[in-house]
Amino acid sequence: MIRVEDHGSYATLVLDDPARRNALSVESSAELVRSLEAMESSGNVRVLVVTGAPPAFCAGADLAQLEESDEAGLRSIYAGFQRMVRSSMLTIAAVNGAAVGAGMNLALACDLRLAAPEARFDARFLALGLHPGGGHTWLLRRAVPYPTAAALLLAGEVRNGQEAERIGLAHRCVPSDELLPVAHEIAARAASVPTELLARTKSTLARAYEGPDTYEAVLEEELRVQLWSVAQPYFKERVADLRRRISSRS
Repeated sequence: MIRVEDHGSYATLVLDDPARRNALSVESSAELVRSLEAMESSGNVRVLVVTGAPPAFCAGADLAQLEESDEAGLRSIYAGFQRMVRSSMLTIAAVNGAAVGAGMNLALACDLRLAAPEARFDARFLALGLHPGGGHTWLLRRAVPYPTAAALLLAGEVRNGQEAERIGLAHRCVPSDELLPVAHEIAARAASVPTELLARTKSTLARAYEGPDTYEAVLEEELRVQLWSVAQPYFKERVADLRRRISSRS
């Protein structure tokens, strides 16, 4: 159900159940959690690209399991993308087709989204007579302004890749055959940063966006972590390398 392709300092995680349009089940969600935790504990993978086996990104939660779920069942289905939100890696959703309900949650749980033109962002909760779950409203708030969120969730508007880029739901819309190459290019660039530095900077950025902190509070948090980074050997190595390159040009 979950396939991980290792590219060294970054990886691609593929939801690989095309017959079910990569729907999230209790089992695949647990597998997603295990994959994320294994990559993070290795310390080697800094950036993760998430996509689905064509033709869909993720068609949402398994409806049979969803219909029969109690509280524990719902929490199990949602565990995968909830773990994605808490990941220390930079996460990039390469949305190649339909991202529906919980599948839209999975895309929104990533730090940034790339979309093919045929991508479809479709909340669909209310159309099923179902209240949104899994933190959908919080994830929408993080991604788009309230009127856009209301159009997507309350009015049931569905957006393709080009429209998603226009409203800020996707970072970029790129041609289908370029979707993974562009995602990998971004991943490789970000993965050139040391693991802990990338993770700490992601945490600081999230705090600045999501918390009630003042500028002064963020300033102090950045100062604390920047002091840590100044003491790291790779900072000194990179500064020395920069000086050598400047010297060679003079």
